[in-house]
Amino acid sequence: MTKGRLEAFSDGVIAILITIMVLELRVPHGATFSALIPLIPVVLSYVLSFIFLGIYWSNHHHLLHAVERVDGGVLWANLHLLFWLSLVPFVTAWMGENRFARGPVALYGTVLLLAGVAYFILARSLVSIHSRDSVLALAIGRDFKGKLSVVIYLAAIPLAFVKSWLACALYILVAVMWLIPDRRIERAIRE
Repeated sequence: MTKGRLEAFSDGVIAILITIMVLELRVPHGATFSALIPLIPVVLSYVLSFIFLGIYWSNHHHLLHAVERVDGGVLWANLHLLFWLSLVPFVTAWMGENRFARGPVALYGTVLLLAGVAYFILARSLVSIHSRDSVLALAIGRDFKGKLSVVIYLAAIPLAFVKSWLACALYILVAVMWLIPDRRIERAIRE
């Protein structure tokens, strides 16, 4: 499989996940704006998950842009990432429908944590089949933001059982960290 096919397949999966999430948004029974109020938790969880899937899509695109080739290990690492991302619509709906209750918020964080770990594995799998001085290896470097994200998730998951809103605030912090574009790969390619 070429890197182009891998990227196209991943793009398709992520697009389907976003579509599934939006289809979970139910139309309220009523024509007044007040009928939308009960949907606020559902919409907020959707927005957060849409942002996370967008972040993964964007970073996955940049990651593969710096790659020369893929192998079987990379294919499995990519499927591992897509598996955890495929659970995002489920945990998003559960969290939103239950108004950010403790268990759903903890499971949401667990899925985000495991997706982050899977992305790290994918990146390391790609680096391992390229030279140590490849554009990809130099661009990824020590991956401080990736490691910090995992640490924040590890703190947020147990915190969800104490104060779910604080755990959600930590998830939002991770999203904000990644919304600031990671230009390492783009910069390494230009140089």
